[in-house]
Amino acid sequence: MDLLIDELTEAALEAIEQAAGEAARAAVLSMVEREATMLRENQRLRLEAEALRRNKLLIGVISFIGGLFVGITGTLIIGGK
Repeated sequence: MDLLIDELTEAALEAIEQAAGEAARAAVLSMVEREATMLRENQRLRLEAEALRRNKLLIGVISFIGGLFVGITGTLIIGGK
């Protein structure tokens, strides 16, 4: 009887160890997946920020050229009278 109890105890301990190992692997996999998702989101936001920076620069240049055009045209119209 004691031998049967010892064998059952050993089998139960092995099953517990295996389950704990699988749970640990699942937790690590979950953390890696979350990290990968955060890295992808970070890259997407970085690309969007770069595109916005380029757009702001382009708008600034266009606004500057437009202001020069309006200023020069206004000066020519006022000075031409």
